[in-house]
Amino acid sequence: MIEVRPYAQLGAAQHGWLDARHHFSFADYHDPRRLHWGRLRVWNDDRIAPHSGFPSHPHRDMEIITYVRKGAISHQDSLGNRGRTVAGDVQVMSAGTGIAHSEYNLEDEVAEIFQIWIMPSQSGLPPAWGSKPFPRAAREGRFETLASGLQYKVYSTGTGRKPGATDMVATHYRGTFVDGKEFDSSYRSGGPVSFRVNQVIKGWQEALQLMPVGSKWRLFIPSALAYGEAGHAPKIPPNAALIFDLELLNIEEPAATNKTDKAQDAK
Repeated sequence: MIEVRPYAQLGAAQHGWLDARHHFSFADYHDPRRLHWGRLRVWNDDRIAPHSGFPSHPHRDMEIITYVRKGAISHQDSLGNRGRTVAGDVQVMSAGTGIAHSEYNLEDEVAEIFQIWIMPSQSGLPPAWGSKPFPRAAREGRFETLASGLQYKVYSTGTGRKPGATDMVATHYRGTFVDGKEFDSSYRSGGPVSFRVNQVIKGWQEALQLMPVGSKWRLFIPSALAYGEAGHAPKIPPNAALIFDLELLNIEEPAATNKTDKAQDAK
């Protein structure tokens, strides 16, 4: 079963230099329904202010993965490792029998990371650290797949902020089935369409909250993140996967929003 949890509904901690969102119970956030998922113990969405970060602290028997979404993170640990991991790249630390490390944002911009902890199947292993670059050129023009099953390809990346679940946004879009048959298009129906992010299908909700304003993506949305078994008559049949070219034009004030009902009918 796929559960979409909007960013605004995640566990939250604000420490001034750190704005953290927790998918599972962590630190002062405790939800007995969300302790872990299998061996996945922690998934934190962290925003780290410039020239700040996590001072040296210990871990044991945990696999800790850091995916840098924006900016860069500088690592140092008790094994003598040092490294800088930039946006789009991944670092992995096996805590094993014990390791102390620090993670700092030494840049002039906010760093955005996913911090992921996985409980190992074996304890007492030697500690280790490493990083892996994923060059953007190698990913250009290719679909990326998210944990939910949503796939996207970036045509262009904007420079504005990313919307939240309750934000009003203005978009252009074109929707087709996998056979290429178009079923809807704002380009053909009179101009951009505005709506609240949490009022559209789950695939759009997830994608929009990852897109900076000014971005244009192609989305491949599986049926479970679209209309599922029910479909959306008369345009969308049951169990239909959908493809959208989606352009995020702006985040609007609620009073400026229009055509909301039309947007819901289209998607």
